[in-house]
Amino acid sequence: MGVITIDGMNVEFTDEKNLLTIIRKCGIDLPTLCYHSELPTFGSCRLCMVEDERGRMFASCSEVPRDGMVIHTNTQRLKKYRKQILELLLAAHCRDCTTCVKTGSCRLQELANRLAVREVRFEDTREHQEIDFSSPAIVRDPNKCILCGDCVRACEELQGIGALSFAFRGSEAKVMPAFDKPLGSTNCVNCGQCRFHCPTGAISILTNVEAVWDVLADPGTRVIAQVAPAVRVALGDAFGMPKGENVMGKIAAVLRRIGFDEVYDTTFSADLTVMEESSEFLGRLGSGEKLPLLTSCCPAWVKYVCDSYPDFKENLSSCRSPQGMLSAIAKEWYRDPERSSGKKTVMVSIMPCTAKKMEIERPNSYTHGEKDTDYVLTTTELIRMIRTTGVEFSGIEPESTDMPFGIGSGGGVIFGVTGGVTEAVLRRLVPVHDKAAMSAIAESGVRGDHPIKEVTVNYQGRDVRICVVNGLANAKIVMDKVRSGEADYDLIEVMACRRGCIMGGGQPMHAGPRTKVARMEGIYRTDKSFTLKKSDENPLVHSLYGSFLKGREHELLHNEFY
Repeated sequence: MGVITIDGMNVEFTDEKNLLTIIRKCGIDLPTLCYHSELPTFGSCRLCMVEDERGRMFASCSEVPRDGMVIHTNTQRLKKYRKQILELLLAAHCRDCTTCVKTGSCRLQELANRLAVREVRFEDTREHQEIDFSSPAIVRDPNKCILCGDCVRACEELQGIGALSFAFRGSEAKVMPAFDKPLGSTNCVNCGQCRFHCPTGAISILTNVEAVWDVLADPGTRVIAQVAPAVRVALGDAFGMPKGENVMGKIAAVLRRIGFDEVYDTTFSADLTVMEESSEFLGRLGSGEKLPLLTSCCPAWVKYVCDSYPDFKENLSSCRSPQGMLSAIAKEWYRDPERSSGKKTVMVSIMPCTAKKMEIERPNSYTHGEKDTDYVLTTTELIRMIRTTGVEFSGIEPESTDMPFGIGSGGGVIFGVTGGVTEAVLRRLVPVHDKAAMSAIAESGVRGDHPIKEVTVNYQGRDVRICVVNGLANAKIVMDKVRSGEADYDLIEVMACRRGCIMGGGQPMHAGPRTKVARMEGIYRTDKSFTLKKSDENPLVHSLYGSFLKGREHELLHNEFY
């Protein structure tokens, strides 16, 4: 333990990795644009500069704390320095702030206001660059890039993709895909982590809000919404509600106020996914073929396998994602003339994930030549729609979701966190439903946000080896070991985003450590509140298998990736 004097306060420290962390812990919010605790220190923005007792200035994010240091964080010299940095950044930045998608949540805008930047004295000499709309999920506007490198590091360090990188030097420096290709022509998996870490509007979500408003206004269209598990513990953040609170009832109510005809819960189709994937897994386990089984719920992960590990395509589960299953079933349900009432059915998914926008465009996301999911709205886009209506979200009375696809189990809810799919499958495989059995599964090692978790469970006398991974860079580590024969598993669950869907690329931004923990705890609290814990105990699932789905399981619930 050491002691540092910060602005006259004696502050103890132990194993903090840098001075910035200690300064923030003692209640001083130093401004930063390039610092993220989960990313390697980059030190490009220089806004976190501090001054020591000798007048030396240095970036606190890259300074190792030492006992006896005397630090000043807010001298007149530092204030002028930070203000000038922001002026220089704004000089080379498109300043159409009132029409920018990030207005009100832009970190650069926030800091400019906080540090009282009221004029920009420097001329913008950069040439205007074309906005890249080539991706099905992500928009890249180079004119708003401030070269902080957050997107580059997120893509490379967190995801191991490297679709974005720096090019050129000095005043000519740019962030772009290799050879300035359109983003849609690269190996980008559309996970949205670049957008999640971008502090400005340089990378944003390709929005479908206006298209959804149009179909909602069409009286000849039945518009159905399905809501993913992770949305319910994140959307409330934007409306001042406690972090991680389950607001599914309020979401159902506000969607009806917006104009949706039906609201379904994707936990229902997550239960279907568990049923189908469990059956598929047991079949492969019995035959010993196409193992390890790779989960297929995460479209970014599926694309990553197809692009980087094509020799493992056949290992991917043939199950559609919960989004795909529910959309295919609902569309088929309303093809019946008695149910359709002459209306066209449009499916809108409310998802925490930008890659779901890519998923719905895949050829295997069509049934009978018709697109299963018509539009995907991220949590962030739904927040924008709610604000447009002026509805007071925090005060709206909760409502239930609609039948016949409105009931899910706790096993379906936990799909929103890393390890949730595996835990739901294990619940399905045990023959009993009691507190002891559910607790044993929960404590088996599948929970928690560790990047790579290995679990061995006994099933009917056989040891089943399972690996649970979150973050594609971690998935690369695992898959390289499997490919080389260094590791051997029966089941591998992968979610592209760290901690799972709760931190998907479409979720509200500015999520610090407490928010991440709160969302995960919110999912598990929701699971505890459900009477049904196992997917195979969902009565709607059993009813569907015995009637509407009978003999059509493969047609509506499965697809091929190869």
